[in-house]
Amino acid sequence: MNKVTVIGGGLAGVEACYQLAKRGVTVDLYEMRPVKTTPAHKTGDFAELVCSNSLKSADVNTAQGALKREMKLLDSLIIRAAENTSVPAGGALAVDREKFSRYIEDELNKYDNINVIREERTEITDYTIIATGPLSSDGISKALASVTGGGYLNFFDAVAPIVTGESIDREKSFFAGRYGKGGEDYLNCPMNREEYYDFVDNLVNADKVILRDFEKKDVFNACMPVEVMAGKGADTLRFGPLRPVGLTDPATGRRPFAAVQLRKEDAEGRLYNLVGFQTNLKFGEQQRVFSMIPALRNAEFVRYGVMHRNTFLDAPKALGHGFELKNKPTVFVAGQLSGVEGYAESAMSGLIAGINMYRRLVGKEITDPPEETLIGGLMKYVITENKDFQPMHVGFPLTPELEEKIRDKQKRKEAYSLRAEKAFSDFAKNYI
Repeated sequence: MNKVTVIGGGLAGVEACYQLAKRGVTVDLYEMRPVKTTPAHKTGDFAELVCSNSLKSADVNTAQGALKREMKLLDSLIIRAAENTSVPAGGALAVDREKFSRYIEDELNKYDNINVIREERTEITDYTIIATGPLSSDGISKALASVTGGGYLNFFDAVAPIVTGESIDREKSFFAGRYGKGGEDYLNCPMNREEYYDFVDNLVNADKVILRDFEKKDVFNACMPVEVMAGKGADTLRFGPLRPVGLTDPATGRRPFAAVQLRKEDAEGRLYNLVGFQTNLKFGEQQRVFSMIPALRNAEFVRYGVMHRNTFLDAPKALGHGFELKNKPTVFVAGQLSGVEGYAESAMSGLIAGINMYRRLVGKEITDPPEETLIGGLMKYVITENKDFQPMHVGFPLTPELEEKIRDKQKRKEAYSLRAEKAFSDFAKNYI
């Protein structure tokens, strides 16, 4: 077998296609656009960037920059294309959209073993990589749901923010379950009357992301944003996700006026989810408003809340190592379908899926990068059991804690980056 089908010509699909083609594999690349389009796409171009033109930070002492460094070591087409079509954007890697897509098309055209087929593909056969993106068509979604089974396919992102555990003020928070039930499963962040009403006022009046027309009804019905809930009345949240009933603040010996509950996002307690805080606020506004919660004054946000139309797998249930389907290991899933979030992350999953498909074809073992790396840390998160799984982007807190405690935030990031660089360099020698 020396032929692979790749479905989807977005970031993940073209990256997977390139990785296979340069290794001599014949690839049938199916892209339905422009014959059939999606509500968000405007062109039929490969790797069209439908939102921002930025691939985020290029600084290797950030998680995003370190991720790009790892992808470059594996000869990522997407990162090379971005660097060759970049536009000034401070410390970010931003691109000229048209030149970016043209660069990728020109690179793929160099390979006679890539057959581009402009039609919708709804059949999933052996040796297929599915990378149809967050707006996958009904046809391929039904086919994927049938292959995975168990209702593992989701269609909406209604995500609450996640903060690092070490950035939460433990003197202004306490562990407890309501009425003492369920053990100390939640970290509670109390608020007094003045703090609560000030918070609600800012929440209601904060700037919001404008949903696209095709998202408005379905996304809103999927889950009510916390700011919309707050707009129904000043005390609505106190009788909803911030209800203090059944809690006693050990600092006062009394029930708080209101309490935000945080739930562990990982077994180690390095990440915490703001329970009930699905939101459509702009990212900067989330940082400003949610930091008004006393225990979160200095919170470090690893993921901001989002609410949008997004097709994705319940990855911990559906995927095995290397982005393969557990119950059909000759099929790989890449891009946002696989449970990653973001441009670079989507391209990374296509890169890894492409290389792993090749390794499967030639009988080599599929191994994940070390969890100390940015790619390995995100891949581990994606396949780790999580009953409330939602897509995630890359971050240093997804990798193991440093052996040495470093208080300085910048130096801590540098240490994570250096450790990841060494671990991935050693891994890549035998992986390429």
